[in-house]
Amino acid sequence: MIGGVSGDMLLGAMVAVGLDLDELQAELDKFPDRGYRLESSLVNRGGLEAILVDVVLDDEGSRKRTWDDFYSSIAGSTLEDSDKRSIKKIFDALAEAEASAHGGEAGSTHLHELGTVDTLVDVSSTVIGMRLLGVEKIHASAFPVGMGSSSSSHGSMGATSIATAAIYKAAGAPVRAGGKQPIGEAVTPTGAAIVASLAEFFPVEFNADRIGYGAGQRNPEGHANVVGLWIGEGRSQWGRGGSGRGRRGRPEVMELETNIDDSTGEVLGYVHEQLMELGALDVWFTPIQMKKNRPATMLSVLVKRDLVDAAAELILKETSTLGVRRRPVRRYEAEREVVTVDTSLGKVPVKLKRIGDTIAQAAPEYEACREIARETGLPIAEVMRIVVNEATMRGSPWGG
Repeated sequence: MIGGVSGDMLLGAMVAVGLDLDELQAELDKFPDRGYRLESSLVNRGGLEAILVDVVLDDEGSRKRTWDDFYSSIAGSTLEDSDKRSIKKIFDALAEAEASAHGGEAGSTHLHELGTVDTLVDVSSTVIGMRLLGVEKIHASAFPVGMGSSSSSHGSMGATSIATAAIYKAAGAPVRAGGKQPIGEAVTPTGAAIVASLAEFFPVEFNADRIGYGAGQRNPEGHANVVGLWIGEGRSQWGRGGSGRGRRGRPEVMELETNIDDSTGEVLGYVHEQLMELGALDVWFTPIQMKKNRPATMLSVLVKRDLVDAAAELILKETSTLGVRRRPVRRYEAEREVVTVDTSLGKVPVKLKRIGDTIAQAAPEYEACREIARETGLPIAEVMRIVVNEATMRGSPWGG
């Protein structure tokens, strides 16, 4: 996001990398809404050539709409269900941000600048356009906060509007405040809601084969008011080349951490249980020493971003700690798969770990082996050995 982002800037960037406006319009016509036309032109922003797309409204398009009008249009369209869900998700983010900024329930606020059909066009075009371009995953840089002030129907405010800031907060989206910043409102609420709803915010390695820039309406001195769209194939985390089977990215998760010196083992065991039931990816304890050389325990938790607040609240509620640290972490993940193997002891689920095209490990599921051990009287280690050996002798049942 070089100069920021808005809905029309994203649309321009997609046209710059090959999106056909007629093909897009055919999809947009699946909405009942009319009253606009799309016009594109080649412009310069700073030293970059970019595509500027205008959503030109007539009287019908300029008619003010409510949240219910937009949601009815989404529901009444004949778009693919996946598109409808993504478009609705973005409007939900907008509605919640406007409610947070101006009070009231989500969907009850007056739309002001967002209340014409171009909001529906901007949001829907990004979802539809990315599908037409064959984009499967979007990665974004941090949002620029901008400098100075901006004006709207709500009056003068900072470069980042209240609604845009509310979207950043709700999504846990990163912002950049240092370095050279664009002047004025760099990110619109619509642009923020689209990117925060569709993109992931961690670095990615890929081979770019199409690069384009979408222009904002303003052409200020001092910075290029564009958003860049780079499209290409993702690269395997295990190195270059190969078929790519079993590749996993480096998803960003949150690590929570706190030091505890006066909670009992029973309490900590219960907290471990509750965190796993909540959906934590991993929970572990580390023996440490705290002030006055007291033995203590460090509780560490890995969770996805959407569970970080709930997990922190659980820790604060159930333990004696007064604070919980948090930080984003990235992890490499092997591809995992569970297959059922037919053995002399019965059918047993086996967990496979793949790295590229190689099966690096095969491990029988513990619960199934425990049941067999109880029924046969065999040691559980022997049950596991038999399952792995027979699966190997009879040929791999998983195609490796």
